[in-house]
Amino acid sequence: MALGIGIVGLPNVGKSTTFNALTKAQNAEAANYPFCTIEPNKAIVTVPDPRVDALAALVKPEKVIYATVEFIDIAGLVKGASQGEGLGNQFLANIRETAAIVHVVRCFDDENVVHVSAKPDPRSDIEVINTELMIADLQQLERKLDKLAREVKGDKRLAPLLEVAVALKAQLERGLPVSAYAEADSDAYKALNKEMRFLTGKKVIYVANVDEAHLLEDNDYVRTVQQIAGEHNAEFVKLCAKLEQDMAGLTDAERHEFLETMGIHETGLEQVIHKGYHALGLISFFTAGPKEVRAWTVRRGAKAPEAAGVIHSDFERGFIRAEVIPYATYIRLGSEAAAKAAGEMRVEGREYVVADGDVIHFRFNV
Repeated sequence: MALGIGIVGLPNVGKSTTFNALTKAQNAEAANYPFCTIEPNKAIVTVPDPRVDALAALVKPEKVIYATVEFIDIAGLVKGASQGEGLGNQFLANIRETAAIVHVVRCFDDENVVHVSAKPDPRSDIEVINTELMIADLQQLERKLDKLAREVKGDKRLAPLLEVAVALKAQLERGLPVSAYAEADSDAYKALNKEMRFLTGKKVIYVANVDEAHLLEDNDYVRTVQQIAGEHNAEFVKLCAKLEQDMAGLTDAERHEFLETMGIHETGLEQVIHKGYHALGLISFFTAGPKEVRAWTVRRGAKAPEAAGVIHSDFERGFIRAEVIPYATYIRLGSEAAAKAAGEMRVEGREYVVADGDVIHFRFNV
């Protein structure tokens, strides 16, 4: 499922370092000067899921396949990006192609790392990025409004879109992002957003990038970012991108052993991946058999035929039924056969809404 998460922020805040750590490979050049990343780096990242490991331990398949999510490292934005400063137009276009945003904020002092201002100031730094995104949305919306105003005269069905566009323009002019729009569930808003892909309408995860000394104990920078995330109803993660990148070369066992010595149970990157997956509105269901145990990605709220189609279009087209075992039941009973014998395997039809963690076997006929 090609739904990307863009990593954004000012130059030299740790975006490419975070990206390198996420992908466990040095795919992005991390350099101590602005605009070292010009073309967006893309990577497919595995979503860590202990449920997959637990199922594999029971089934002992030939292959184990995890869900994935795409991360895109986008070059640093600066004040004036919406006017083209610092290759801003190109970078804003890259962000528009993503479905969610990871906003990396520098939360450490280091005179050896160049910063675009005298020193890090999380509230000001975040405001620079958010302001540029809002200005870009406003510019795009003004052009759309001119077009809608002409088109609605010949097609009254466009009136709801025009009404939403006018409301969003007024909202952006007041300094409020598109995500604050009160009627985001309306069909008109959804149609407009699908076309416009509003930058400030995307889900955001604020990432406070700290030095190792403040990984366990928050500094004032971190507390500011956390407060802003709360104000924006956004997710928050604290990590040390440099440390995470250094750990990328370790085995899973070595990494978790190292983290345990620091009293940390989940890395910052794992939190970013999980929260990014959630921000995209995605869940996982599983298939489990001797050939493979696999996590499949589907949108939250998807019905059984749609989930079947994720595996193969024939499964959706010829859908008959879904044989469903909740994850907890499967683990408790130990196998599909045991769940079936105990009467714990449910038979569901076309209207069944897939739950996160369902272990499913689809029956179809084409």
